[in-house]
Amino acid sequence: MRCHGNGVNNNDFRRRDVAIATRKQEGGKMSAKKKDKVEENDESSKEEAEDEEERSSSSSSSSASSPRANPEDPVVQNIPESVDDFLRNFLRRLGLTRTLSRFELEWHGLARGGGGGGMFVPDALTHRQTLLEQLEAVRGDAEQLRKQVLESAQSLLRMQRESDYHRQQHRRLSEQKHVLIRDCKQLQEQLQDSEAALKRLRDKHEAALRTKTLLGLQKERAQRLPEPEPEPEPEKPSRKPPPSSPSKAPEPCGLPAAPEKSSFQLFCSFRAHQLPISGIAPHPARPLLASASDDRTWRLWDLPRSGEKVGRVLGGHSDWLSGCSFHPEGSRLATTSGDKTVRLWDFSAGRCVLLLAGHSQPTWGSSFHSGGHVLASCSADGTSRLWDASCGCCRLILRRHGASVNSVAFLPCSDLLLTSSADKTVVVWDGRLGVSTTTFRGHLHPCNHAAFSPTSNAVASCDSRGTVHLWDTRKPAAPTGIVDAGPHAANQVAFNQSGKLLAVASGDCLVRLVEAESCGVSTLTGHRRSVQSVTFDLQGGTLMSAGSDGLINVWL
Repeated sequence: MRCHGNGVNNNDFRRRDVAIATRKQEGGKMSAKKKDKVEENDESSKEEAEDEEERSSSSSSSSASSPRANPEDPVVQNIPESVDDFLRNFLRRLGLTRTLSRFELEWHGLARGGGGGGMFVPDALTHRQTLLEQLEAVRGDAEQLRKQVLESAQSLLRMQRESDYHRQQHRRLSEQKHVLIRDCKQLQEQLQDSEAALKRLRDKHEAALRTKTLLGLQKERAQRLPEPEPEPEPEKPSRKPPPSSPSKAPEPCGLPAAPEKSSFQLFCSFRAHQLPISGIAPHPARPLLASASDDRTWRLWDLPRSGEKVGRVLGGHSDWLSGCSFHPEGSRLATTSGDKTVRLWDFSAGRCVLLLAGHSQPTWGSSFHSGGHVLASCSADGTSRLWDASCGCCRLILRRHGASVNSVAFLPCSDLLLTSSADKTVVVWDGRLGVSTTTFRGHLHPCNHAAFSPTSNAVASCDSRGTVHLWDTRKPAAPTGIVDAGPHAANQVAFNQSGKLLAVASGDCLVRLVEAESCGVSTLTGHRRSVQSVTFDLQGGTLMSAGSDGLINVWL
């Protein structure tokens, strides 16, 4: 038992000795490590002190050599460190001086033995950093290229739009160029015709001057004669009362009849169309009345009875009708329309026999020459045209107005033509030469209609403000009379056969009667909407009016 206990104690002693020895060894090792660390710290502090001395010496030398250098702007170059320097710095920062010295020995030994080439260690960190920088640069270039591509696409789209716009402008300018070339050719032709007409007028003027000079010479010669006594001889018949009495006979039966009937009463009223009536025209020989309407048809009515319809309703226009006019013989009727055409209808055939196309805008009115061989038309394109009523060809184009020509009318038994326009002027034309002879200026608003007096030199015109002007063709500078029928528009005017009474179709549902000499005004009521057209019969004792209510009123 004792031996066993002694054995156990011996083992314990041995274990204690081994533990103490190991502790001593570990303590020696730890002390050695501490010593190494202290030595390494001392060496590192010495090296840092040496580095600081070198830096201070270098800075002092640089300041002494270049005192004017600017220390605030140093030139810094990013030079990647080599592998061996990286390892040295790494070991120095960790304080492993012995490992550093061992590394130096092995590194220099390899360098002296020529084995440095086999120990090449690639600088992966630096290479990776370089690759990352290159990748970032490539990405930046790609983004810039993408932006440039987008900007190029937008620029291409904008250029395509500009190209389309310029192409349209070029096409429009080409069309305008062709139109201007055509107009220039027409103007050249008209200029040639005008030159020929001007030459004829000059010849006539010279002939008239010669005649006037001869007449003046004859007058002076007659005044120089010593016998002024023959003048009483023509006074003898003037003293005789019997011859003067029969000369007064035609006056009461002709002209005074119209002024005496200055008051009219509604005789009958009938509905001619369901839509507004734009114009009416009396037959030149029979008691018939033609009406044109916005329903694209025209009708013929028997007057002055209760408005019986004669014949069937005729229609052929593709748009509203603006007016109508009879041939002097009464066998044909001309109609104007918003479809830019003028149609000529034959009563015996019961159909359209001529289609006159040439205006570029809606046609507003028409008028036959007293001979019946020429038809005049006016249009919103600012022109009036003279047509051959037999073949339908355009003989002459009258261009002077600067806006829509709203009415046209021939002076009875004359080649003079009267037009009114939205440019606020009224013009008298010579239909043979196509030149304007007189221009009336005085309206302040667009003119709607103008008419000749059948028996005098008077002209009446009306405008969209309701103002009616009376003119004398011999004194066109100023109107002879002004009647204010406003503020609503005056749509049409018409003289009776004596020329002393003027009917005005007003936009306020009234028909106004104006005495040409005194400018006295009376009114007739019977329409429920705007009155569009008025006219007298051939005797002047019957007045017809039509309006937007579709009614035709007959006044006696």
